[in-house]
Amino acid sequence: MTDFRNYQNIVIKVGTSTLAHSTGMVNLRNMELLTKVIADIKNMGKHIILVSSGAIGVGFGKLGMKSRPTDIPSKQAAAAVGQCELMYLYDKYFTEYNHTVAQVLLTGDILDSAERTQNVINTFARLEEMGVIPIVNENDTVATEEIVFGDNDTLSAIVATLTKADALVILSDIDGMYTSNPKTDPDATLISDIYEINDDIISRAGGSISGLGTGGMETKVRAASITTKEGIDCFIISGTNPMGLYDLVDGKNIGTHFHSKKE
Repeated sequence: MTDFRNYQNIVIKVGTSTLAHSTGMVNLRNMELLTKVIADIKNMGKHIILVSSGAIGVGFGKLGMKSRPTDIPSKQAAAAVGQCELMYLYDKYFTEYNHTVAQVLLTGDILDSAERTQNVINTFARLEEMGVIPIVNENDTVATEEIVFGDNDTLSAIVATLTKADALVILSDIDGMYTSNPKTDPDATLISDIYEINDDIISRAGGSISGLGTGGMETKVRAASITTKEGIDCFIISGTNPMGLYDLVDGKNIGTHFHSKKE
């Protein structure tokens, strides 16, 4: 059995529902607490990469739109505005805890050539050597159908694989994977440990609950499938209270743990 306390290299993915209210405006309390907890975990000697959604979700709120845009030009415009807001806040909050951040925007075509892939790996390695926290997002402003990752759950899994992380932690709008949707089924129960991602697990995964982001449990299960095949454990926990990251680091059993093949 793995023990999270032994992990050194951790990729944390945070979704739009953790960073923004339903209005699209930034959830300042959650964002400030998230950065404080991550900064403290880094102070423990852990290496952290943060994959952050929220650019479009925050952007449409700042632009005064009533709902998330659906056409590509509006999405990309909202992403351009929202990304500035997110990085401003991440830089502000992490600086208060004496940590430097870097923005890393990626598109799916980095995987199309060995040279581009290696360049990304080298950048992450050098940022780690410098003690910098990389904050990664898909480059929504320029991404097209041909070069899109599609969702940041998948992106976080790819980042974890490229950097040979020990674990991927996905902060979700619910506290793990359930036997069915807990918001519609009162009899749904949390699945604490998953050792094999089979047809039954896949069939239980549904779409986005919050409506703010593009992912859902299905994309999180897909991310877990990518990492566990590479020997990287994946955890889905609630992003409602970022303090849950402390419980993981302390070795407590929370959320859903997708066990990697190395076990």
